[in-house]
Amino acid sequence: MQVLSGKRFPFQRAIVSRLNKASRDLLLLDGGRAIDFSRPLGEPALGEPASVSWRIFKNPVTTYIGGVTAVILELAEPRVRTGVWEHSGFRKDPLRRLRRTGLAAMVTVYGARSTAEAMIAGVRRMHDRVRGETPRGEAYSANDPDLLKWVQATAAFGFLQAYHVYAAPLPLAERDRYYRDGEIAARLYGATEPPRSEAELEALFLAMRPRLEASPIIFEFLHIMRTARILPPLLQPVQPLLVRAAVSITPPWLRDCLAIGEDLGLRAWEEVLVRRGSALADRIILESSPAVQACIRLGLPANCLYKRSTESQN
Repeated sequence: MQVLSGKRFPFQRAIVSRLNKASRDLLLLDGGRAIDFSRPLGEPALGEPASVSWRIFKNPVTTYIGGVTAVILELAEPRVRTGVWEHSGFRKDPLRRLRRTGLAAMVTVYGARSTAEAMIAGVRRMHDRVRGETPRGEAYSANDPDLLKWVQATAAFGFLQAYHVYAAPLPLAERDRYYRDGEIAARLYGATEPPRSEAELEALFLAMRPRLEASPIIFEFLHIMRTARILPPLLQPVQPLLVRAAVSITPPWLRDCLAIGEDLGLRAWEEVLVRRGSALADRIILESSPAVQACIRLGLPANCLYKRSTESQN
């Protein structure tokens, strides 16, 4: 179902209208302002439209799933966990926190370079104030390059893995290119030597395993993601299913380390539903999507990122 052209039935128009509104609302800045991804005309983003990232982040279902997976991995590191849980309003206002995180991801991928660089600089200034000690007395700083490396790597893994597993399998060469393409943004955020391939990511996971640990905070996070009214009303019934999907693509060795049981992951029939929903989301073109607006900014067809997805279904 493409929504920028062609005849649509009334129920399709109603669904598309709701999805467009939901897309806009989830990407509002504090105060209700919105970033216009279609401006300035002609200004490139940090990455190219042909990049794997541009293809992946257009899918709202797998982006949501991957974001949850990324946070599971982030919270397994005690310094990151303490910084996130004590210096953000996640528990009190998860929707606001997730909106800011989601908007940052979209601006990093699709925003005009000047907009992305200004936003990242602002994030780094904010992180300068985030520092302290873990309950065990270990010092941390949000701008610590090693911690930023972990946060950037786990985010990259979550988004890629969700798309690869649920929307469209990607060959190893494209997965490696995805990590290489993300290096520019990762370094702007302050990460040193971010993984540039899947093999380097696995090496980082291996090196970090002794530091990762279980925590009740991870289960509190999963509970919030299942029960808080984060998604628009139209999609709230599937919210717990998407969280289960995120758990399922968390590496098995980490699930064991965190004592996350198989019962929190997807059942076989649920996985089928998530795959079908993700594949559908990969073909729906919303006018409010940052991906669509970014293509328009660069003078490209609004559906240029969706051609492969739609053609693969024929």
